[in-house]
Amino acid sequence: MEYSRDELTEAKRQIASTLHKLRETIQTLRAKENPERYKSQITLAERRIKAFEIAHGLIERELSSV
Repeated sequence: MEYSRDELTEAKRQIASTLHKLRETIQTLRAKENPERYKSQITLAERRIKAFEIAHGLIERELSSV
């Protein structure tokens, strides 16, 4: 599937924003009185971060070849 440079740039921007929010969420959950209680939410956020980091890297690679 072909995407324009503008579409890729916007997707990269949106992913960066989501990554920032997810990292803040993890910090907030870990700072709570009983972070063990939020273990599943923290794990989910960490997995999402990894997935978005992969997508971000792939978009950067695509942008460098466009």
